[in-house]
Amino acid sequence: MAQVFSATHAHLAHAHFRICSAHRSLRPTQVSPLSPRAKSSMGAQCSQRSRCTASATVSPPAPSAAAPKHEQEAPVLPFRVGYGFDLHRLIEGKKLIICGVDVPHVRGCDAHSDGDVALHALTDAILGALCLPDIGQLFPDTDPKWKGANSDTFIKEAVRLMHERGYHLGNVDITIIAQQPKLSPHKEKMREQLCQLLGSHPSTVNIKAKTHEKVDSLGENRSIACHTVCTLLR
Repeated sequence: MAQVFSATHAHLAHAHFRICSAHRSLRPTQVSPLSPRAKSSMGAQCSQRSRCTASATVSPPAPSAAAPKHEQEAPVLPFRVGYGFDLHRLIEGKKLIICGVDVPHVRGCDAHSDGDVALHALTDAILGALCLPDIGQLFPDTDPKWKGANSDTFIKEAVRLMHERGYHLGNVDITIIAQQPKLSPHKEKMREQLCQLLGSHPSTVNIKAKTHEKVDSLGENRSIACHTVCTLLR
């Protein structure tokens, strides 16, 4: 019995020794503090590495100052669209001139020039498409030079400016609003006259006439108006 007890005791002591040894191996390794010389060497290496990284970084180029919008080159547009409008009072004792055609009527346009609402609206449409000053600025009614002037002069100048900028007329759509007189009998002659002024084919020039259903000054035969749309092609 004493021998069995001694052997068991020895076996337990050996197992306890192995457990203690394994526990010690799991403890974190103690790291000795760096010496002042090691700290200095490590700091120098970090500083050198930072300088190398900074020197390798490429700074983006400074953006160049953009020119002001009004100094930039204008875009070359393949086509332009213009809109024009004109209106005149009708009074007795004046001729009614539309698209260069003398239309018989008891009243005519009260205007500084001949008061051709269609040519005035078309002139403004062409000038507007070119982003130029309007007819009132180019041919002011305060200038005696234009007193009673033929409106052919205005449309010819607008066409000249259009060609000067490298454009030609694409098409024209004109709507004349008048309660009286009836314009249907005169539309074809108006279109022929307009084609001659513009140098355009009849298939590109359209003229429509509308009443104003007896509403306001247009419908009461006290005024006449015209809306015009045109396209300019490069």
